[in-house]
Amino acid sequence: MQHDKILILDFGSQVTQLIARRVREAHVYSEVHPCDVTSEWVREYAKDGCLKGVILSGSHASVYEVDDRAPDAVFELGVPVLGICYGMQTMAQQLGGKVEGSHQREFGYAEVRARGHVDLLKDIADFTTAEGHGMLKVWMSHGDKVTELPPGFKLMASTPSCPIAGMADEARHFYGVQFHPEVTHTVQGQAMLNRFVLEICKARPDWVMRDHIEEAVQKIREQVGDEEVILGLSGGVDSSVAAALIHRAIGDQLTCVFVDHGLLRLNEGDMVMEMFEGKLHAKVIRVDASELFLGKLAGVNDPEAKRKIIGGEFVTVFKQEAAKLKAGGQGHKGATFLAQGTIYPDVIESGGAKSKKAVTIKSHHNVGGLPEQLGLKLLEPLRDLFKDEVRELGVALGLPPEMVYRHPFPGPGLGVRILGEVKKEYADLLRRADAIFIEELRNFRDEASGKTWYDLTSQAFTVFLPVKSVGVMGDGRTYDYVVALRAVQTSDFMTADWAELPYALLKKVSGRIINEVRGINRVTYDVSSKPPATIEWE
Repeated sequence: MQHDKILILDFGSQVTQLIARRVREAHVYSEVHPCDVTSEWVREYAKDGCLKGVILSGSHASVYEVDDRAPDAVFELGVPVLGICYGMQTMAQQLGGKVEGSHQREFGYAEVRARGHVDLLKDIADFTTAEGHGMLKVWMSHGDKVTELPPGFKLMASTPSCPIAGMADEARHFYGVQFHPEVTHTVQGQAMLNRFVLEICKARPDWVMRDHIEEAVQKIREQVGDEEVILGLSGGVDSSVAAALIHRAIGDQLTCVFVDHGLLRLNEGDMVMEMFEGKLHAKVIRVDASELFLGKLAGVNDPEAKRKIIGGEFVTVFKQEAAKLKAGGQGHKGATFLAQGTIYPDVIESGGAKSKKAVTIKSHHNVGGLPEQLGLKLLEPLRDLFKDEVRELGVALGLPPEMVYRHPFPGPGLGVRILGEVKKEYADLLRRADAIFIEELRNFRDEASGKTWYDLTSQAFTVFLPVKSVGVMGDGRTYDYVVALRAVQTSDFMTADWAELPYALLKKVSGRIINEVRGINRVTYDVSSKPPATIEWE
């Protein structure tokens, strides 16, 4: 099935992914590509007739200082174009307008007056002034501004310090906004993007995960044929959904390798085996490598060194198992594919780093490397999906929602939630304390919303502190370890606020941990937001 699509050209903004996610939330397929693609590439991309519109992202650069332009073909295809921040500025400059540095920079909340009653903003407003002007609560982030409209454009929005905060050429369906509709701080942002994508571009809202299963299964079967596939199953959402999807497509041609590094949550290894081997009847090889990992981590305190050891050992153990499967025997003819749970943000960030347009935030273990080392072809069935889409797909495939909607868990596991040196004793204490915290988050409901506090928090976990404090239990003195509880709320994980958990919940968790986990006598709560803190402690 061919889907209508929106092309997003990335000029290097840190929030370009959010544009694509908002478009997908309107059930329209979107793709992000670097802004330096050629006009020939754009015409080829549009050749199948599915391209319904183009969005130009923001950037940290100035249009008059860099050569980053939208390919000319973007404005010649006859499809609507939306420029956001830098995207509006390059649209203005390329089409005959003027952009200059602003004496007053705008970063953060702003109120924009909508003007001209254009299609993009018609009947969209947060409030109306006494004079009858429609106003929008938006998020600005710019130091330059359009000072002269291109021919054919009219004023669409303004602020006192940015007289041209939006512009429109209704005849060609070209629009530019100086603010960021993709971020949640712009209250009507989703409404604006929905208007652009669904009404102005007239894209069909046919990007639905339940329907996507059939397409994905067919694609996997065509790619794999009668060959065999190995998948590294971590128990995380991405690898679990990839495993379920591939198993739906090719059944026993898939073998999962589950490497237990001894730093998983309480009973997690058994739960993974029960789900995939017990309920889905998939072939899973479980490798208990806990002693190996803990041995390698002995005496290591540096967080980055711990990550490298855990990542390196995981690859070594997985390669050993993969080599056995690749060799064949015991009814196997030998695996030729390596499946990975790569998702679309991994692809975008890695691609952005290569194109030098985006400021690189982090590298991703899933993109590149391992397939070449193993001499296997690569199968990445989730590489077009965002995390929320992966979760939807997982539920549609029959995985339990409590597994699919679990909070994020780092690849190194408890190795980076035990501060300093990792010891088995610490991991065992932390596992039990963390399980109590999560259990009580699932038990406690917020009266106003009716939701559990697990659902109201984006990520929650316990951190083991390698310090001891004095305590009293019964008539005796204790000298035991300290743990910190961490719970945050966020929409994008780029920023996060600490969750204001009810005192009754914190009291219950603290009491249970101290009474049930011998070796811990003090529980603290982390009230740091991101920034300046990070979500994880290491």
